[in-house]
Amino acid sequence: MTAYAAPPVAYRPQRGRLLLVVLTWITGFLGAGAAVFFAAQAGDVPGAALAIVFAVVPLPLLLLMYWWLDRVEPEPLRYKWAAFIWGAVVAVAISLVLEGAAAVWLDVPEDVLVAVVAPVVEELAKGLFLFLTVLRARRIIDGVLDGLIVSGLVAIGFAAVENTGYYAASYFGLGEDGNEIAGAEGATLTFVVRGLFSPFAHPLFTSAIGIAMGLAAGRRSRAARWALVATGSVISIILHALWNGSLVIGVPAAYLLVYLTLGGLLVALGCLAVILRSRQIGTLWRSLNYIGQRGWIHPAEVPYLVAFGRRRQARTYAKQRGGRRAEKVVEQYQALATELGFLHDQVMRGRAPRDGVTRTYDLLDRMHALRPELRLPPALPPGVR
Repeated sequence: MTAYAAPPVAYRPQRGRLLLVVLTWITGFLGAGAAVFFAAQAGDVPGAALAIVFAVVPLPLLLLMYWWLDRVEPEPLRYKWAAFIWGAVVAVAISLVLEGAAAVWLDVPEDVLVAVVAPVVEELAKGLFLFLTVLRARRIIDGVLDGLIVSGLVAIGFAAVENTGYYAASYFGLGEDGNEIAGAEGATLTFVVRGLFSPFAHPLFTSAIGIAMGLAAGRRSRAARWALVATGSVISIILHALWNGSLVIGVPAAYLLVYLTLGGLLVALGCLAVILRSRQIGTLWRSLNYIGQRGWIHPAEVPYLVAFGRRRQARTYAKQRGGRRAEKVVEQYQALATELGFLHDQVMRGRAPRDGVTRTYDLLDRMHALRPELRLPPALPPGVR
């Protein structure tokens, strides 16, 4: 399982990759400026700092959970950052402009703006990123779990900046719930409600669009794809409207009912995501074992390509014997094998894109080009994973 020869071929960059990275960084800086701007509504430096801190506190846990979901078939990092920054900057900007126009030019009452206009504008602004992603790189969202991950990252970015504004407003005594408590205490109360009790509100709303996009990826009928996306968008708007509407009504019983209902949906969504992730692992085992039986890869390689612990063991083994370059070869080989496994499964189920077979052989060629420098641990005993 160890061989030496020509150097491995590098991944071939997609057209527009550099542009996406540059735009993501620029937009990210604009987003950071927007966060500071909203926090500055607090009227002083301590208030601005507190608002930003409260907005950032939930982010590590939220991002870690989505990283865990994306661990089996990791999407390109640039797309994940682009999703987060789109939510934090572009979606927020679209929402501010359109909601502001509705309030000023159309004289929409505040309650209607919060309960009706905001859900429509904000969910469509967030969902636009998924739509554009599918247009540019359809393989990024080729299943329900991919849709959940991308939509969740967009929503987390959006919520982070939106919450910064809410915390700042509460610090200054302008909270949306009419609470007259100002200063650090007011901002803290808002943080408890938005940052601790409902950090997954926006990811839950937008997940309906993500699920719809994932389901649409497996449909050949254009009408079916559009119907799914439209249905998912409507559901996300309804969920958002229920949440905002319960706050507008101001009846504790109504808020509690909506909170418990959405909480139940969130638990169901979490269970769905875990099940889908588990199924991904099973699919990868099954597909790569079949590929090994066909002789495209060595069957003894499969555990080092699928099981997380074995994957890490293989990279460590390669690094100890061949340095960082050997580790990188194994890392690339594992990434290609993962993509090959899922693509081959789609081909076998008749759900692959039109270029599925061509891409399958292309991935095999790239894997075979890496083999001369591939260093993997010894084969495991039969039946051991």
